[in-house]
Amino acid sequence: MQPTSRRRFLKSSTAAFAGAAFAPNLLLGEEKALKQLNVAAVGCGGKGGSDISEIASGNRIAFLCDVDKGRAKGSIEKFPDARFFSDYREMFAEVADQIDVVTVSTPDHMHFPIAVEAIRHGKPVMVQKPLCNTLWETRALANFAKEKNVLTVMGNQGATMAGTRILREWIESGLIGDVKEVYYWTNRPIWPQGPGLKFPEQPVPADINWDVWQGTCATDRPYNADIHPFKWRGFWDYGCGALGDIGCHSFNSAFWALDLGGDFIVESSKVSEFDENIAPKRSTIVYHFPAKGKRAAVKVIWQDGVNDPNNDPEFVRPPGIPADLEINKEFGQVFVGTEGTIFVNDAYCGTAPVVYPEALREKTKSIKPVYDRVKGGPTQELCRAVRGEGPKPISNFVDHAGPLTEMVLAGNLSVRLGKKIDWDMKNMEARGLPEVKPMLKRIYRKGWEPKLG
Repeated sequence: MQPTSRRRFLKSSTAAFAGAAFAPNLLLGEEKALKQLNVAAVGCGGKGGSDISEIASGNRIAFLCDVDKGRAKGSIEKFPDARFFSDYREMFAEVADQIDVVTVSTPDHMHFPIAVEAIRHGKPVMVQKPLCNTLWETRALANFAKEKNVLTVMGNQGATMAGTRILREWIESGLIGDVKEVYYWTNRPIWPQGPGLKFPEQPVPADINWDVWQGTCATDRPYNADIHPFKWRGFWDYGCGALGDIGCHSFNSAFWALDLGGDFIVESSKVSEFDENIAPKRSTIVYHFPAKGKRAAVKVIWQDGVNDPNNDPEFVRPPGIPADLEINKEFGQVFVGTEGTIFVNDAYCGTAPVVYPEALREKTKSIKPVYDRVKGGPTQELCRAVRGEGPKPISNFVDHAGPLTEMVLAGNLSVRLGKKIDWDMKNMEARGLPEVKPMLKRIYRKGWEPKLG
């Protein structure tokens, strides 16, 4: 294999991606006059702001809801005609009949109750990743969506990107033979994690509804500016660490392309210190999936807390890529097959997949597109389905987002227990480990117990 410089890689991959992503007849039809949907957006700052901007095209932002009115200021100013709420329960109680579609872009622990209310009212809903931060909630939410026959999508953008579809087409064509290993890495956490972190009580700002922010969690923590709006991710109660933050983005490509739904074994190693409240700064998590249909058995390797994979002596560099290839410091993915390797230099497949050895690149030109390219991200994919102008989103709760999130969260079980997990997907249990059962469902704060039906 001839060494490939980063400049040469970028030049060749950009050209390949441009040709594939914008090939004729792959995008959905031309923009036309569409029925505007009334959007209720829960979570309006940070990621919520970008979700609102994405879904706003062709729709009406009718209602904004956020526990932090200060963080929501940008969305409030951008959509001055939208009615504002600080409590999603009040919003659904007062204006549910005026809502066509809901977005949920809140901390992970509140995805479940808000999405349940949307589904209870029959409203199509987009929920940011991970779908939930407990396994019981993830399964219950997917089942509730199925029962109510409501359109859903999770906000893992990679599921809508052209690169994800190209990657699957290449794998299904046999371009790299049988996929044996998939490598993922990330520099997350980029927020505080590890034991002993202190978050002393601070006065609650007047424009923050801290009671609703805490929501379902039984642990009654006082307000601290280092918890909200960002550093909650490291808490087991509120987030689910680096794996929960990036795993649903990264794993999406392998989960879809290799049909990874079903039983697996997951084990963790190189786990740094953590405690009952906060996730570790670093871990390696390995999943083993048995052969399925025509697919060979496959191993998925996840490494988080990697500051710079190009200079980290503990980082296990994926095989099959050039030794001098500089890889993304934030995240990336490598599919290792019996005949070659596919490299993607991000977590989403937003950049072009590149195949090694280079001799295989000529073959990619004859691989015909099979999967439609999606325009506008997950919220627009959902809106087209609501209007009857497109199929249900790939990353819907029942078929994709739920099982994908369960895969991610089972990895955290292995980390927290320090044990190998033999995961029984059908029964949602770890074979031979009864101590896992109480970890599947959170203890709910009084008055916030789940109500399905």
